[in-house]
Amino acid sequence: MGTDAVTSGGEATRTGTGAVRRWFREHVMASFDTFGRQMGMFVEVFRVLIVDIVKRRFPFGEFIRQCAFMSSTSVFPTLLVAIPIGVIVSIQVSNIAGQIGATSFSGAATGLGVIRQGAPLVTSLLLAGAVGSAIAADLGSRTIRDEIDAMKVMGVNPIQRLISPRLLATMVVSFLLCGFVCFVGFITGYMFNVYFQGGTPGSYTGTFASFASTTDLAFALIKAVIFGAIVAVVACDRGLTTKGGPAGVANSVNAAVVNSVLLLFTVNVVLTQLFAMLVPTKVV
Repeated sequence: MGTDAVTSGGEATRTGTGAVRRWFREHVMASFDTFGRQMGMFVEVFRVLIVDIVKRRFPFGEFIRQCAFMSSTSVFPTLLVAIPIGVIVSIQVSNIAGQIGATSFSGAATGLGVIRQGAPLVTSLLLAGAVGSAIAADLGSRTIRDEIDAMKVMGVNPIQRLISPRLLATMVVSFLLCGFVCFVGFITGYMFNVYFQGGTPGSYTGTFASFASTTDLAFALIKAVIFGAIVAVVACDRGLTTKGGPAGVANSVNAAVVNSVLLLFTVNVVLTQLFAMLVPTKVV
């Protein structure tokens, strides 16, 4: 009896240890492997992109088609999200400003909140959901149909032909959408504050002009471009590593969106902290 108990206990310990090792290998090590693969693709795509542009062999036709597709896919949803974002920020900021007796500064707080954080995040999240999923589905479908392998056999570099134009298109569209969201968010906050919360146009625009600067807008646009590159690289990587037939395409799309969102929020924290450290706060 005692021997059997010791044996069963040892087997349970080995089983538990094996399960931990398997979980560590399948999740933690796989995560590092995926991150390393995506970083390698990021470097390779940018190298190919720069070389192709310099040597005038970049596929501008595919780039224009991707820009048109991404714009048509994301502009209207971006507008629908930018309006409530401006309203929500205006409501919360105005309530807090009223409690501390600083209602005249609601314009500065609302505008800076939309420009510094709202616009880049809204743009990147919509790109991850709409554009990133489309890229992952397209490349995943090509992968399971062996089109990517056929291109390699024929001597065609998939990074040069498929990924680099999508990367540049995502960055350009992200840049333009971020500026669009900044404008829409500011106008929405202005109209809501003036016409629904009893604010004055002069105080709203005056405080915004006093505290905001072109550096804030430039930083938001730079963040949007970086976020667009992240979305494109993650979606392309997931699409090119698709396995398991049609179900694998669905898994790749889901993984592309989830991974993009996690990376976007992580990078946003880092960039925001760097901006706060390197750029001094404007004092009025």
